[in-house]
Amino acid sequence: MTTTSEPGQTTGQPGRHTGPVAWAEPDQAYTDLAAAGPYAVEIGSALITMVEPRPGHERAYNRWYEDDHFFAGAMAMPWMFTGRRWVATRELQLLRRPHDSVIAQPVTLGCYIATYWITKGRQEDHMRWTVATNQRLLPDGRVYLDRDHVFTAFQRYLGAAYRDTPAPGAAAQPRDIHALEYPYQGLVVEVIDAPAESADVSEGGGGTGVARVLDWLRTRRAPRVLGGSGVAMGLFFTPLPLPDNRMSYVKQVEGLGRRVTVLWFLGTDPRQVWDESFARAGEEAERGGVGRLELVAPFIPTLPGTDAYVDELR
Repeated sequence: MTTTSEPGQTTGQPGRHTGPVAWAEPDQAYTDLAAAGPYAVEIGSALITMVEPRPGHERAYNRWYEDDHFFAGAMAMPWMFTGRRWVATRELQLLRRPHDSVIAQPVTLGCYIATYWITKGRQEDHMRWTVATNQRLLPDGRVYLDRDHVFTAFQRYLGAAYRDTPAPGAAAQPRDIHALEYPYQGLVVEVIDAPAESADVSEGGGGTGVARVLDWLRTRRAPRVLGGSGVAMGLFFTPLPLPDNRMSYVKQVEGLGRRVTVLWFLGTDPRQVWDESFARAGEEAERGGVGRLELVAPFIPTLPGTDAYVDELR
């Protein structure tokens, strides 16, 4: 069997497009893989990747990501079951805090962020496939290099807090698995680092710092944020180390064992609830004694297939 992408062009192994390529029929491995292992519809981990296109490359980067990479570099991978992309216009970037963030310098860097859910129990399987695929995409010229990763990590899922608790058998609001499918109008990303001495980078990476931050989020911050108007849910994550054979342009994760990332999903534009729910997030973390808020950043959803907001990034 010969595969063809366009008239007169055949596709085979990376960089080898000199003629028809014969592919063997899928072997028994595909059948065996599909028949084994967990496959419940549950979030086990996420890929959260905040990226800054270099000046002058905003439009080209946006088209590459939406037309190619969102699919070939993410959604086509096994066990990645949903994804969504978000953007921060210049007006939204200027709301970010703190100015001396360890995540981004200046803190306005990272005008695009993409979020993806990975099936529980399948992080390692997904990781192996995605590393191998990206090692193929690069020599094939399908990686846009005029951009910088600001905050990119696979992150273990720690749970959710909802504004409305669904009654048994009822769907009072979307669940965590629906967060990237439901048409939420805003996303606010918070990153909280517990003190370094509380880190635990052993297997599981819970750490006393992560546990304390998570408890504070669930018992103190989430009730206040969700008690206001516009914020529907908060999902909690902690970063996982990237493999040694990761792509060279993605740096190893910092804050392992002591960092918690929160994704707040909003039914409204972040600017409408910013002062009420997020402007003083750093002060709340400091008063709570759990650590330091290293980033609070608002985003709105992109409009896939368009260049909406590209002219509002600078």
